Amino acid sequence: MTTPEQDDDQLLPRPWPHSDRFVPRTFVQPVLSFMRIEAASGILLLAAALIAIVWANSPFGESYFRLFESTIEISFGGFHFHHLSELTVQEWINDAAMVVFFFVVGLEIKREVMVGELRDAKAAALPALAAFGGMVVPAAIYLAFNLGTDFSHGWGIPMATDIAFALGVVSMVGSRVPVGAKLFLLALAIVDDVGAILVIAVVYTTELSMVWLLAGVAGLVVIWLMGRAGLRNLPAYLVVGVFVWLAILESGVHATIAGVAIALLTPVSSYYDPRKFADRATTLVNRVDDYLPDANSLREVDHNATERVSSLLYDLRRLSNETLSPLDRLEHRLAPWSSYLIVPLFALANAGVAIELGSLGELAREPVTLGVALGLLVGKAVGVFGFAWLAVRLGWGRLPRFTTWTHVLGLSFLAGIGFTVALFVASLAFEVPAAADAAKIGIFGGSLVAGLVGFAILRWFSPSREDLDADHDYRVDTEQAAPA
Repeated sequence: MTTPEQDDDQLLPRPWPHSDRFVPRTFVQPVLSFMRIEAASGILLLAAALIAIVWANSPFGESYFRLFESTIEISFGGFHFHHLSELTVQEWINDAAMVVFFFVVGLEIKREVMVGELRDAKAAALPALAAFGGMVVPAAIYLAFNLGTDFSHGWGIPMATDIAFALGVVSMVGSRVPVGAKLFLLALAIVDDVGAILVIAVVYTTELSMVWLLAGVAGLVVIWLMGRAGLRNLPAYLVVGVFVWLAILESGVHATIAGVAIALLTPVSSYYDPRKFADRATTLVNRVDDYLPDANSLREVDHNATERVSSLLYDLRRLSNETLSPLDRLEHRLAPWSSYLIVPLFALANAGVAIELGSLGELAREPVTLGVALGLLVGKAVGVFGFAWLAVRLGWGRLPRFTTWTHVLGLSFLAGIGFTVALFVASLAFEVPAAADAAKIGIFGGSLVAGLVGFAILRWFSPSREDLDADHDYRVDTEQAAPA
């Protein structure tokens, strides 16, 4: 048996993906390195969207629409679920796979509210008010173009911010964006997600079955009771969670709400106190040593000792696992799947638009296209920046450390990158393919220009951290030298 390579400064041998063997070195490690890039998920999302657009407009474009519009039927005996038996491949991605995405979003929301940036009311006021402005103003701009038409229902489309893309652009700017400004954008996006979830649940629920809705609520109560009883078995939660998803889907409320609701019931505290981890782990390790002979000893380990060592090592693994909160464990496990598989798959299934170059100009002048594009580009910037300025002016919030109004302006434009959730809302808002295509063109155009403008402001017009440090030192020296 080959012994894994081991570095002198490592306590454990390097696992196979990080070893010097040919396959890990040539294929696995470059992928892992790419995934560590902050903008990686945004790059994959953009690549998937471009593939969808090229595919839909290629000579094989018919196969794109045929694939994602194919119906997958599921029935049990003679019983057919009303919604489940009619889902297309695209709807399976939107209604099932995206539940994981919204579950991770729900975990992030709960973490930020309980222990993160949104815990302190004073600190949360600025991004919360800015996010509110970034939802209201884009919706108003959209309605200004579409009020009184059959497409006014799409006002929720330009309200969304794609945090993966926005943070990806911020990462390309580098140190010119201070940490406090990044946290402001993250908190703003979290509040934005809450608003989008409420809009999806309330506005885009067309029919409602109270029986199935009550069944879904009962499932959520069961999950809550399981947590109160101290049940730690993940498969049991998974079974009940699938039932909740199915019940919410059949009720007429969008199924992704099930993911958010279950996430909000996920405990944010760990089963074991992290402050006692070191003492408990040391005790278990010492007991393992007691059952094992010294390296220079000829004494063999008996069968009972081997079983006891296995039991202690299992306890050590359980201690390490349960010292992390269920919320942290689930977010750590699911976030990569959500960012690098589910969201790009969603973009691939939803971004495909058949574009005729001759009618592109006419399509760009459609009220839906203009409402979405200007809502993202102008509405987000005006809403986020204006409400943030108003909050600071009224003393309801304060700018983060080393964050200037130029930073806020740049981030306000980046908030106009409304890709994933905007496409998601567009798929719910319009059943007419032409209106959905117009909305997608508006999303692409508005998001692209907003991202470029935001990047330009942050990269070439905002002060660097070195400039802010120098200005701070100058003001401190001047104040100290001033006569009393």
